[in-house]
Amino acid sequence: MITTVLPASERTATPWKNGGGVTREVAVWPPGSGLDDFDWRVSMAEVREPGAFSLFPGVERCLTVIEGGLRLTFGGGRAVSLNARSEPSIFPGDRACHGLPVGGAVVDLNVMVRRGRFRSQVERLSNARWRPIGDVALLIALEPLSVIEETRSDHRTTLGVLDGLICAFAPAPPPPTLQVGGRALGVSISAL
Repeated sequence: MITTVLPASERTATPWKNGGGVTREVAVWPPGSGLDDFDWRVSMAEVREPGAFSLFPGVERCLTVIEGGLRLTFGGGRAVSLNARSEPSIFPGDRACHGLPVGGAVVDLNVMVRRGRFRSQVERLSNARWRPIGDVALLIALEPLSVIEETRSDHRTTLGVLDGLICAFAPAPPPPTLQVGGRALGVSISAL
């Protein structure tokens, strides 16, 4: 297993064109890809004002709220309310979506994968044994966090709030189980 710590302090904020927030890229594949040519992309956003989401044809999105509350309204009128305890919302990136922060600014995690080529899963973890599914796993710490690979109890990684830890498994055997000491979001990404 190859692991890399992704410190929150090293992420660059990119302002949105509509001025309603900023996005910070956490990880992208292939490295250096832009918004038009990534295979998968994980980012965090601060949503400050209501507005339309950018469209991403051929992309599946999974949005998970970390802080605050967010109401998503989709073309056709379907709406869903998300908060820091709710399950992630999965929707097509080419579907019209409008976001409305509820009660102040929102911080969310956005996982995007190319439809038909990759799939993703996001889980809320709390002092858990986590066995990622797929080729790549990413942990986002929601509080100070320790991570131990069960087969190597002498190897501990410590993360600060919103730091990330990315683990690559392919072409190695199945991913090991990780002991996650604290609250985190676990992201699994696999090729189809």
